[in-house]
Amino acid sequence: MDKIYSATPPQRVAFIGLGTMGFPMAGHLQRAGHAVTVFNRSANKAARWTDVFGGAAKPTPAAAARDAQIVFSCVGNDADVRSITLGEHGAFAAMPPGAIFVDHTTTSATMARELYAAAQERGLHFVDAPVSGGQAGAENGTLTIMCGGSAAAIEAMTPVALAYAQAVTRIGDAGSGQLAKMVNQIAIAGLLQGLAEALHFGQQAGLDMPRVLEVIGKGAARSWQMENRGPTMLKGEFDFGFAVDWMRKDLGLVLEQARTLGATLPVTALVDQFYADVQAMGGQRWDTSSLITRLVKHGR
Repeated sequence: MDKIYSATPPQRVAFIGLGTMGFPMAGHLQRAGHAVTVFNRSANKAARWTDVFGGAAKPTPAAAARDAQIVFSCVGNDADVRSITLGEHGAFAAMPPGAIFVDHTTTSATMARELYAAAQERGLHFVDAPVSGGQAGAENGTLTIMCGGSAAAIEAMTPVALAYAQAVTRIGDAGSGQLAKMVNQIAIAGLLQGLAEALHFGQQAGLDMPRVLEVIGKGAARSWQMENRGPTMLKGEFDFGFAVDWMRKDLGLVLEQARTLGATLPVTALVDQFYADVQAMGGQRWDTSSLITRLVKHGR
């Protein structure tokens, strides 16, 4: 990690969830000088984190959150977030009045609003703060965070979160961060399908595709996905990045929200089914750029 840390005064923080994203994110907090206590459902992973970074590990979310000024989390889904926040062993039961819970999990906007209200009843603050930037962004400390919640809570957590992020932006009230993340996933899904089709077309035409990418990457077709995933898609490399299973979970949230809003998302729904094809091919843990594999399969 080569992150340059700001001179933010050290705070007592907790981090719940040490998966692909959470492990390095919590590490950045510790290296930035904060007193970090962690919890992970698998105690072995929590022990490994403390071996690498120091800090402390606790057996429950409540124990980790006790006396923390800010509690961060990055877990799997709505049910996981409820399990670490609510109940006797949940973080809300132990957090001191005025403390802030910042959830980086991609969840439904409905659940974010529910937990915001539950936190308010306990004299706490809740910020829904999904991230964009993937595993590389977490490891390099360059994530983009989109937040929903009170302006005061987001302003207070921002200097600390910048230990692993390059930008923290308030979108609006509770749930707005999750809705913004849905916009992000809609855009990425459509872009990756378009890129997959473009690369497949060029390959079928017998073009020198690395050269084509170099050329069109300087024009209007340029994107982060083209620059970072185009070359690996051509090589058939997908053992990294944001997994297909995770994208399907996210797109499920998107499509459910779209039905509630009356929004029509035909391309997103189609790409979601294309990802189901990739899962059926054994690509559950492949990077989301693996959409091209189903085109190559059918093209042959």
